[in-house]
Amino acid sequence: MRTQIGCALTFDVEDHVVLALQVAAASSSSSFEIEQLTVTLDCQPIAVEEVQVEHGGRVHLITCGAGQLSVDYEAIVQRATPADQPPTPAERLFAVRPSRYCPSDLLESFAEAELTTPDDLADRGRMVGDWVAGRLRYELGSSGPFDTAVDTLLAGRGVCRDFAHLTVALCRTVGVPARLASVYAPGVFPMDFHAVAEVATPDRWEVVDATRLAPRQSLVRIATGRDAGDTAFSTTLDGSAELITATVTAFVHGDLPIDDITSAVVLP
Repeated sequence: MRTQIGCALTFDVEDHVVLALQVAAASSSSSFEIEQLTVTLDCQPIAVEEVQVEHGGRVHLITCGAGQLSVDYEAIVQRATPADQPPTPAERLFAVRPSRYCPSDLLESFAEAELTTPDDLADRGRMVGDWVAGRLRYELGSSGPFDTAVDTLLAGRGVCRDFAHLTVALCRTVGVPARLASVYAPGVFPMDFHAVAEVATPDRWEVVDATRLAPRQSLVRIATGRDAGDTAFSTTLDGSAELITATVTAFVHGDLPIDDITSAVVLP
């Protein structure tokens, strides 16, 4: 599948800033026909340092002074069908522990009372995704950047990261290792960066997207982590920068695939 992705971000830097950006497609996202990242400060190019992280993720570090910082990324990705790769013991351990936005330990009593889980891990992860899809209402602007899975459960609404956080937290609570992936998602409306859960089965990591907003077969991985704290598209490490504008692009060349939510989908 040939997928075109990209983003354009503008920041106002008052004094200085060190930014960690995660907007480039992961190196595991099959082959790149075209890829370009351009970063300018007041229209002048500035240097960018690329750092490789787990699961093929790439962090771009930007250090600059005051001015208007612009980031433009574009790529055409030829997305292949990924082969099954069983989760390693280290990955399972990493993905079953509570984390900042997915405090699964706080949801144990709730999960025990509300969820009836099958023995099969794959079925259990899908069941949690179905439960979250039926429980939450997708509503733009309904949550804040510090909301956890518990906040989302109590509110009964959220955006994609909230759906993913609650899915991940409940999976961990019922013994299914789960993690969060930030992605480009052709078909999402309104278009933006997207977040989905990945749940461990004996044979692979399967994508679970409780929002049902985009076909999972067209997703392009950006970053992978415990929760949004690991996968944010922009993190300020020093100084300050205000995000002024953000535009995200993601579409496939041809028709979007039809997603059978009962089937297993693996993200490259």
